Amino acid sequence: MSVLRSQIVGIGSYLPPDVVTNEDLARRVDTSDEWIVQRTGIRSRRIAAPDQKTSDLALGAARAALLDAGMGADELDLIVLATTTPDNTFPATATKVQAALGMTHGAAFDVQAVCAGFIYALAVADNFIRLGQARAALVIGAETFSRLLDWNDRTTSVLFGDGAGAVVLRGGTGEGTPADRGVLSTHLHSDGRQYDLLYADGGPSATGTTGHVRMQGQEVFRHAVQRLSDVLNEALAANGVSAADVDWLVPHQANKRIIDGTARKLGLSTDRVVTTVDHHGNTSAASIPLALAEAVGDGRIRRGHLVALEAIGGGLAWGSALVRW
Repeated sequence: MSVLRSQIVGIGSYLPPDVVTNEDLARRVDTSDEWIVQRTGIRSRRIAAPDQKTSDLALGAARAALLDAGMGADELDLIVLATTTPDNTFPATATKVQAALGMTHGAAFDVQAVCAGFIYALAVADNFIRLGQARAALVIGAETFSRLLDWNDRTTSVLFGDGAGAVVLRGGTGEGTPADRGVLSTHLHSDGRQYDLLYADGGPSATGTTGHVRMQGQEVFRHAVQRLSDVLNEALAANGVSAADVDWLVPHQANKRIIDGTARKLGLSTDRVVTTVDHHGNTSAASIPLALAEAVGDGRIRRGHLVALEAIGGGLAWGSALVRW
C-alpha cells in the first residue's frame, strides 16, 4: 500500500561565534569546570551576541538547510519554528524568517514546547504533509536561551546555550513499512501537573517581564529518564521494530547523565548515541537539529539509517520520533 511520507531532504545549523567555556563562567558565578562536567557533561556553549536575535539564528540554519536540499524558499509551503525565546511577544518569529527568505505564500508560525519543541514542530509539519496540506516544509528549532538565564544562579546558568538547527521536509511515497524513507511516526505527551518543575518566572499576563529559568533539577532528572525511555519504546512498538534496529539515537542534549540513563534503559551502547552537549550545552528546541546536523555532516548518519529522536522539557512536555534517513 502506497503512503505519503515526510522525507528529510535537507539539514542545516547555525551557532553564534562566541564560545563560553566553563572557566569563563567560573569567573562570574561560584562554580568550576570540574563541578559542571561531573554533573552535566558540558564543557562549553555558544552565546548569541547582544545584537543577535532568535530570528537571526533561525535564518542562518534555514538558509543552510535549503542549500543542502537544493531548494528555494519559493518551493516551501510551510515554516514551523520551535522556540521559547521569540524575538517579540508577537507576531511569530517564523514570519520574520519567512520574510527574510523571500517566501510570500503558504504559512509560517511558532510552536512552544520548550526543549521538546523540535519534536512538536516536526510532528506538526509531518501531519501537514501527510494530509496533503503542504508539499514541502521547513522545520526550525532556534533559541537565544541565554536571555532567560539568571547569571547568579549556578544551577541553571551553566546549563544552556544558543543556536539553531533546521530540516527541510518534502512529501514522498513509501510502502507503509519501517523500510520507508522519511518520518515513520511521532509521539507527543505532556503533563501539566509538573508545570513547576521547570519554568520561567515571567510572562506578559503574569508579571509583564521576561523572567528567568527556574528548575528543580533532581525532579526533572527523575522524570526525564523514565518518560524518555517510555516514549522511545512507544515509537519502536508503533513501527514494529526494536532498539537493536536503531542505528542512531539523537536525544535532546540536556545533560549527559540523562542521555546515558535513557540509552541504558533501551539497551543502546553509547557509540550509537549522538552527543553534543559537551560543546553545545542545552540549546532547548535547537538541540536535536543541531546534533542531527553535526552527525550528518561528519558522516555518522547516512542514507537508510534508522534514527530515533527524543526530548523532554518544561510543561512537562516530551516526545519522540522515528525517522528513516
